[in-house]
Amino acid sequence: MSDEDAVMTVDNPHFVVRLYATLLKVDLKEGAKRELEKLMEAKPAFRDSVGLLFQTAIPLDVRLRDIRSVGLDKKGRVKIDIPSRKDLILPLDEKEAEPFIDKLNELIAKEKERALRDTEEAKRAEKAFESTRATIGKEAARGAAEH
Repeated sequence: MSDEDAVMTVDNPHFVVRLYATLLKVDLKEGAKRELEKLMEAKPAFRDSVGLLFQTAIPLDVRLRDIRSVGLDKKGRVKIDIPSRKDLILPLDEKEAEPFIDKLNELIAKEKERALRDTEEAKRAEKAFESTRATIGKEAARGAAEH
């Protein structure tokens, strides 16, 4: 995804948050953690195998459909609750946090709705395929019985 595709971008001195229609990306700007983040993003197999170990040190990209909730923590930072992962905490100022949370919640709702539709369509397609396969199986059995 290119920067032009971003719905919203928040540029912080230490990180950049890019919000896309289906994805949230948090990129560090410098340091050893940034180098580790580059490695994780460049090698998906590495990220999939050890990503859980590094999730506290480096923020990984998050699909919006995987986010449970977004709000402010006790210190006023943006808290993103992601099941099966450590919560993502973004120290944004109040002017950045409110519009970011509003837009993120809007996009999460749309993405979860789209994911639900995709799942339902996949189930319908699977049922149609099973029905077709059963019909073909019966016809093949009938054909074999006739010979």
